[in-house]
Amino acid sequence: MNKIEIINLTCFVENKKVLDNVNLEINSNEITILIGPNGAGKSTISNVLMGNDKYVVTSGKIILNGKDITNLKTDERAKLGLFLSFQHPAEISGVTLSNFLRISYNSLKEKNLSVLDFRKLLTEKQELLEIDKKLMSRFVNFGFSGGEKKRSEILQLLLFTPKYAILDEIDSGLDVDGLKIILNLINEIKKINETGFFIITHHDKILDYLNPNKVYVLKNGKIEKSGNSNLAKEILKKGFN
Repeated sequence: MNKIEIINLTCFVENKKVLDNVNLEINSNEITILIGPNGAGKSTISNVLMGNDKYVVTSGKIILNGKDITNLKTDERAKLGLFLSFQHPAEISGVTLSNFLRISYNSLKEKNLSVLDFRKLLTEKQELLEIDKKLMSRFVNFGFSGGEKKRSEILQLLLFTPKYAILDEIDSGLDVDGLKIILNLINEIKKINETGFFIITHHDKILDYLNPNKVYVLKNGKIEKSGNSNLAKEILKKGFN
């Protein structure tokens, strides 16, 4: 089975240890969930997976489908099939969402789709997410509501069809209807593209729509427990203490 393996990973940020000998796997065509209290290091794992150079790996490896990607740059990892939906997406002034998506798509896929051809593809994906077309002409994330930001992130996921998708608190800022649309799409994408999902969350509501294959509990930079959806439901209901 194709998978991402994090092996004995230790990571520092500004000389502070934030991950300590972490081991976990993300399998293709499966949903893996990471939970843990605030400050546990959950977002650190997502950033390390995507190669954010602020996070210094001092020991351990990241293996993608048998290939060591520990020292690869972010764009190289993206071209190998990694995708990250940020907890707090950045605002990009002067660039419309439509142009941003077309440039990113052509770069990632090493294609040169015309504006017209890309617009057809974009419209198809927009309709799946019930996104207002006016959003495409606005600057990236400027004035977007929390729900609009999350739908924009998932729109990228639909366009880029990655092998592995890291979703950092995808439920943040979404109402119940918006969350249902996105989580149902995640299930469909997993089936169609055999995408492996790595989802970071604080809320048990997500488990009403997704049936994770594996759950990891991170606390103080260490994996404390692993199990199935029952483990996640129990901990998210009772707390991490």
